[in-house]
Amino acid sequence: MTRKLDVFLGRDKVGMLEQDRHGALWFTYDGAWLENEHAVPVSASLPLRAKRYHSRDCRPFFAGLLPEELSRQRVAERFGVSERNDFALLEKIGAECAGAVSLLPPGELPQTGLARYRKLEVTELEGKLRSLPQAPLLVGEEGIRLSLAGAQGKAVLAMRGADFLLPMDGSPSTHILKPASGSFPGLVENEFFCMRLADALGIKVARVELGEAGAIRFLQITRYDRQEVDDGSWQRIHQEDFCQALGIAPELKYQEEGGPGLNDCFDLVRQRCDAPAPDVLRLFDAVVLNFLIGNNDAHGKNFSLIHEKGQTRLAPLYDLVITELYPELSANMAMRIGRAKTANEVTAKDWLALFQGAGLGPAMAIRRMHKLANDARLRSSQLIKTVPMASGVMQIISRRAAAILALRVGN
Repeated sequence: MTRKLDVFLGRDKVGMLEQDRHGALWFTYDGAWLENEHAVPVSASLPLRAKRYHSRDCRPFFAGLLPEELSRQRVAERFGVSERNDFALLEKIGAECAGAVSLLPPGELPQTGLARYRKLEVTELEGKLRSLPQAPLLVGEEGIRLSLAGAQGKAVLAMRGADFLLPMDGSPSTHILKPASGSFPGLVENEFFCMRLADALGIKVARVELGEAGAIRFLQITRYDRQEVDDGSWQRIHQEDFCQALGIAPELKYQEEGGPGLNDCFDLVRQRCDAPAPDVLRLFDAVVLNFLIGNNDAHGKNFSLIHEKGQTRLAPLYDLVITELYPELSANMAMRIGRAKTANEVTAKDWLALFQGAGLGPAMAIRRMHKLANDARLRSSQLIKTVPMASGVMQIISRRAAAILALRVGN
């Protein structure tokens, strides 16, 4: 028997996702959507066309909407479905996803102006944050049908003023809460520090704050893919990560496993962004920043495109963390710089290969890197006075900055 879900972008039905009796996925654009003069594809990897898309083409985008690893397993256990069944998971939690996508049973419409929310008191919020290891994305709460990619446990909520609200029945969320992790001490402060440092360097990032619910500390992230409109409701803004846009399955997000490399990312920005020149520079700055802070986990799902008002641009950065602070994490960079797998192996020749892939002249690229390195040392030394961080942070940044400042044209 074929199972079906309607696919929406905001309020518009754009197609249908089907699972056949063999478990294969099929995606077909709606005929009325194809005739709409304002029609846009759900993904750069799924151009508008009448012919339906098979699993090999459409699964990377739709599977990319779902949580990963242990979070995915816990969600599947809660609903009594297979963790390998993308369709079954989307059927349960696909009503509110990253970007403007909603997946709903045929005949059901996405929550927009009639959105429903339930206020959370501080003690209830604390309890829900404590339960995230067993109930990621608050699955199991009646009326909760939302999904977000990533392996880390997180709560996806809405806020009005200082009040935290549970989005019911697929209503739009506005904030992501990441609580402290017992496995990685200081992770909340770590990400806060990195995001604030990037902002201080003039790099566009999602807005973050530190918060507390009882004894639970958390990072509070304002969603850049949600926008409040005049009537007080929230509008979904479409986005997709680089793996989705390149048609790469989420489990292959690391370059060593077949995921995108930096050249693929720069090519994507040049081909898809409406103002590619500034977005290429923004992506280049992001690569240099991740090197400076010792973030080895900057994989293809940690960069996104945002599609708004007929324009595509590089989305603000997110998930910036100094992974080098945790020895148990891999020292291999998620995307190589040149041929180097680890930051310690990066040579001048590897940087030159990056410049070539980005389409940047060496002299200009090195000047830009030198400024970022000098600014990062200064800004981080100021910021660390206000954010309780591990003692090794400044040593990491200073060492990485020195390596960059040693670069000269002709090295």
